Amino acid sequence: MSNPIALQNLLSAKRICLHLNSSDKHSVLAELVDILDRAGKLRDRNAFLQAIEERETTGSTGLEQGVAIPHARSDAVLEAAVVFGIARNGIDFGALDGQPSRFFLMIAEPLEGESAHLEILASACCHLNEEKCRQQLLQAGSAAEIIELFSSVETGAPGADEPDQPHEEAETPLMIAAVTSCPVGVSHTYMAAERLREAARHMGIKLLVETHGSVGVKGRLTADDIAHAKAVILAVDRKVDTRRFADKPVIEAWVTDAINDPEKLIKKALSEQADKSTDISTGGDRSGVANVILDLYRHIMYGISTILPFVIAGGVLISLSSMIGNGETEAAGTISGHIAAWMQLLGGTQGAFGLLATVLAGFIGRSIAGRTALMPSMVGGYLLGQAQAGLLGGIVAGLLGGYGLLAISRLLRCIPRGLETIKATLLFPLLGLTLCGGMAWLLMSPMETLNSSIARWLFAMETLDRLLLGVSLGAMMAIDLGGPINKIAYTFGIIGIGMGNYLPAAATMAGGMVPPLGIGLATLVFGRRYNQIEHRQGRSCFLKGTCFVTEGVISFARENPWRVIPPCMLGAITASALSMVFRCELLVPHGGIFVIPLVKHWPQYCLAITGGVLLTAVLAGLLKKSGEIESKAQTGNLGEKHYR
Repeated sequence: MSNPIALQNLLSAKRICLHLNSSDKHSVLAELVDILDRAGKLRDRNAFLQAIEERETTGSTGLEQGVAIPHARSDAVLEAAVVFGIARNGIDFGALDGQPSRFFLMIAEPLEGESAHLEILASACCHLNEEKCRQQLLQAGSAAEIIELFSSVETGAPGADEPDQPHEEAETPLMIAAVTSCPVGVSHTYMAAERLREAARHMGIKLLVETHGSVGVKGRLTADDIAHAKAVILAVDRKVDTRRFADKPVIEAWVTDAINDPEKLIKKALSEQADKSTDISTGGDRSGVANVILDLYRHIMYGISTILPFVIAGGVLISLSSMIGNGETEAAGTISGHIAAWMQLLGGTQGAFGLLATVLAGFIGRSIAGRTALMPSMVGGYLLGQAQAGLLGGIVAGLLGGYGLLAISRLLRCIPRGLETIKATLLFPLLGLTLCGGMAWLLMSPMETLNSSIARWLFAMETLDRLLLGVSLGAMMAIDLGGPINKIAYTFGIIGIGMGNYLPAAATMAGGMVPPLGIGLATLVFGRRYNQIEHRQGRSCFLKGTCFVTEGVISFARENPWRVIPPCMLGAITASALSMVFRCELLVPHGGIFVIPLVKHWPQYCLAITGGVLLTAVLAGLLKKSGEIESKAQTGNLGEKHYR
């Protein structure tokens, strides 16, 4: 069994605080970072704090049961280190279950080097989920006792450094096997795994989980495990190899489904196992067509996620170029003209924006068929990009390269094993480039025509057309609060940027900011209708809204979807529609309030968002069931609610 850096080697008495003094999220992060800085583990304290806070804007690292594991990789870190602290009174950290966080394990890692600390994160996450461990930590009277407790993580915690060997037999029969994986492969992967394990324990079912994280595959399911499993749950947001499960009933789900309602997935796997096809292509409980659509969605989303840094950085530079240059060019000979031209060069078609179709195609192809599809897909994307086919061309090239390589690999299966090296180094690249590049060359004219037609339609939209498009985008951004439909609308905004039309991107960001901002405002305006926990969640929700994190509303929607989602949709529709009518434009598809100064017609844009937020807040507050009071807040049952 491999043994990564031991937790006790990363944690020392100097980096343990039994009584944190902080009372809010920002201050507790700063307090933990200060402990690391005093211990000499940081090169730049402020830079690492910024990295930690930026990580939090993508989604809180507050888990359940009062546990939070903030973590970041940064060149401000001298060497990998861990700091642990306990906030006795609890801090609102935007945790998944809405409860205050008391146990903080901050992990710092240098930007360069292996991510060995993520294995420790997974182990610690599972370890801290045990009630006995949390009670022992609260009762510990010294840092030495804390280190002694954590030293058992590598050997005693569920899921910690699981070997790639057959799992030990349990008293209960094996019923379910599962695989979890999120796009980043960090917290959500392991949160989903632990939630499934916990639900299975409560149901008296033996369940084995294989995690696909940033550190690779852990708890690998053996052939014997799979053979004895009655069904398989795939809670994955990215492509995993499913050929091992070809003769098993399969339930496919998002990783968030396993986090939010693991018991439902397990029950579905058990109740529907007799009806499952033995062909993995059925996609478990989905039809063949639905499974194909799901795969396409995941591959395209993987590609979109890789080009976001290009779009965001390039968009910011192009916007600043327009603001600084004020219409001047480098030929004008002014300093501002030179700076504007330099920014336009880096961000525009000769820089970041010029690589969008190429990079998008390459990583879609890689998602489908692995690294062998990267080169032919990128070449196809480059050809279609040069033909002005835009991001649509990149998507098509990526699909051609990926599925083309899959077809080629099947055709070459008859080649002897001794020639595997020739396949990887010569045949795959040559045949892949010929196939993908040739098809991209044939599609250059049709794709350019299609892209130009859509672009002309977007540019020629009258007020009513813009209004209707804004309504559609707003509804899609709010209907599933960060789910697949939300991501489709967001992708449309990015594709619009690739076409040179920046109206949809502004509309989608407005629609995505409104739900969390509106619900957060409702908890303030209609304070008597919300309990203490919901007020904490509302503050967190408001903060996430300013950063364009629509998922902040999920904790409210999960409790009362019919009283939360309709107000969010109406507010988002209002903001997106007004943004389109006002012709607000945005080159940067993310950033929330931090990029509003870059919006064309930003005063009208703020007005559109404000109108949507007010509408959502008023409707959500009026629909909220009154008389809700918090129960047992002092005993730890912060999730229980009773109604008069």
